[in-house]
Amino acid sequence: MSQGVTEQQVADFLAANPDFFSQQSWLLEKLTVPHQAGGAVSLVERQTSVLRAKAQTLQTHLSDMIDAARHNDGQFEKTKRMVLSLLEADNFDEVSIALEESLCGDFSGDEVELILFSDTALEVNDLRVLPRSQTSMVQPLVDTTLPSCGQFSDAMTRFLFRNPQEPVRSCAAVPLVKGETLGLLAIGSYDPLYFQSSQGTVFLSYIGEVLSRILARLMQIRG
Repeated sequence: MSQGVTEQQVADFLAANPDFFSQQSWLLEKLTVPHQAGGAVSLVERQTSVLRAKAQTLQTHLSDMIDAARHNDGQFEKTKRMVLSLLEADNFDEVSIALEESLCGDFSGDEVELILFSDTALEVNDLRVLPRSQTSMVQPLVDTTLPSCGQFSDAMTRFLFRNPQEPVRSCAAVPLVKGETLGLLAIGSYDPLYFQSSQGTVFLSYIGEVLSRILARLMQIRG
């Protein structure tokens, strides 16, 4: 420094020689760097602290990834069971039963309604079949062609769910489309936060696509 070596020159030297301290390891215990709390710690201690924080962040990230993988694996198994049950259904009522068992059992829904739109008679027992002229109440849910989630109006909720055991507080509605609109799948929950407008709908869209193809086949057979 007596020869006029500046701090910048030292910084440039260290930047150009990143392995310098590997040859002068004794210096690491002598160096200090400012600490956020106002004191000073050795460079080794500071580096250890930084590495420990990074390791904790990575550990948390890894745990989140593992939890997500477990969740996705569980969702896949439940979805597979549902799809297989739907594929085995020979009529509309068996489709309705398969949906209720899966969506209320595996996926913790509280109410499930499958509503078909048809101007011709269909062989069903408890399933709802509406003439297309009587679907105006749910037309906003069908016009989107995408699943809708959240808290619907009281009038629409009462229209979707005929005899709920408790008041339905949040809903998911899946349009069923195959060439034309075939109907609507409605899933209700007594929990007002179970279905939210901000949630993803990839799973619901997938179920809608599978169900639409199965219903189109059954409608063609009955037609």
